[in-house]
Amino acid sequence: MPQKKSYALFSAQYPPHLGGIETFTEHLAQALVAQGADVTVVTNDTNGVGAGITCERGVEVIRLPCAPLIGGRFPLHVHNRVFRDLDAQIRVRRWDGVLANARFYPHSLYGMKLARSVGVRPVLLDHGSAYLSFSNPVLDPFVRVYERGVTAWGKRRYDPAYYGISSKSVEWLKKFGIEAKGVIGNSIDARAYRESSSVRDFRGELDLEDSFVVASVGRLIPEKGIAALIEASRSLELRARGVVFVLAGDGPMADGVRMAQGEGLRWVGRLESPDVSALLQQADVMCLPTRSEGFSTTLLEASACGCPSIVTDVGGARELIPDESYGTILESASSAGVTRAIARLFDHPNAVAEQRINCGRRAEDLFSWEATAQSLMRVWEDLAERPPKGE
Repeated sequence: MPQKKSYALFSAQYPPHLGGIETFTEHLAQALVAQGADVTVVTNDTNGVGAGITCERGVEVIRLPCAPLIGGRFPLHVHNRVFRDLDAQIRVRRWDGVLANARFYPHSLYGMKLARSVGVRPVLLDHGSAYLSFSNPVLDPFVRVYERGVTAWGKRRYDPAYYGISSKSVEWLKKFGIEAKGVIGNSIDARAYRESSSVRDFRGELDLEDSFVVASVGRLIPEKGIAALIEASRSLELRARGVVFVLAGDGPMADGVRMAQGEGLRWVGRLESPDVSALLQQADVMCLPTRSEGFSTTLLEASACGCPSIVTDVGGARELIPDESYGTILESASSAGVTRAIARLFDHPNAVAEQRINCGRRAEDLFSWEATAQSLMRVWEDLAERPPKGE
C-alpha cells in the first residue's frame, strides 16, 4: 500500500480573511485531502480568531500570531512565546511537498526556509500580474523596491521552483528574471458552486426586477477599479438603459461606495459564498475593471454561474474568455471604457445569451480542483527526484 503523502501550504492569509489567494488555498487544501493526502496550511491570525492549531474540514490549519498591517493585507509575524511554540511544532514536521503562495510576503520566505530545512525544494506560486500596490503614490515606489528585493532574496537563497497561477503571471515573472516552469491554475467546482446558492432574491430585495444588473464582487480597494464602477453608475447613457450596479464586498472604500448609492448603484456589503452565488446567477453580467489579478476567483465564480464577465486583460481573463463569445475584455479600465462595454452588451442581448452558455460550459469543462491538485502533486513528485541546492 503506497505511503500517505504529507503536504504543507504556506499562505499569508486564510479564511475568514477575504481574498483570492485565501479562497485558492482553502479549496486546494481540500482537494489534496480528497486525493488521500495529509495537508497542513500554515498561515497568520490576521482576523484575530486565535493563534494555534485547528482542524478545518480535514485540513490542519496553523495560525501564527501576527501584526495584521494594512488591514491584514500585509501580516508580519510576532515572535512571542506562542509563535515560538508553534514554530517549534512546525519544524519537526516532515513534508513531501511545500507550496508558498506569492513572492513578496515574509511568510512565504518563512515557508521556503522551512522547506529547505527538511530537504524539500519549495514551489513558489505567483498570483500577480503587476506590482503590489496600495494605491498610495508615496508608498508604492518603496513597495516596488521592496518587491524586487524580496523576490531576488527568495530566488537566490531558497531556489524555489516558480509557477504562475495564470499565463499572465508566468509572463510577469520574467520581469524579475524568472523563467517559470509552468502554470498551476485557479479552479472551481462549477456545479457545486451553482448548487450552493442561497435562496436570497436580490432583484426583489433591491427592486431590480426589470433592471440590467451589473454585479461586482470583491474587496473594496482602489486597485479593483471601484472608482470606475462608481463613476459608470452615474452615466446617463447607462441609466437610460436601466442599468444598475450591485457591489458586494467590504474594504477601505466602503464609505465611498455607501455614499455613492442611488439610482444606478446598490451596495449589499460583504456576502457569504452562497449569497455571492445567488447574486451572480441573478445578474446579467459581472464587471471587474481591476488593475491586477493572478487568476481572479470572482471571474471563475461568475463563469460557473453562467454570468458573463467584463474584465480588464489581467491574469485568468484570456483563459476564461478566449474570444467575445465567452465574455468581454475591456479596452480600458476607465469609467468610459466600462460604460461603453456595458452599453454594447445591453444593446445586443443575443450576444449576452451566447456568452452565458459558453462561459458556464467552459468553467465546468476545463477548471476543476481535482485537476489542479493532481497537477501540483506531479510537480512535487518531480522535484523529489532532484535535491535542492545547498544554502
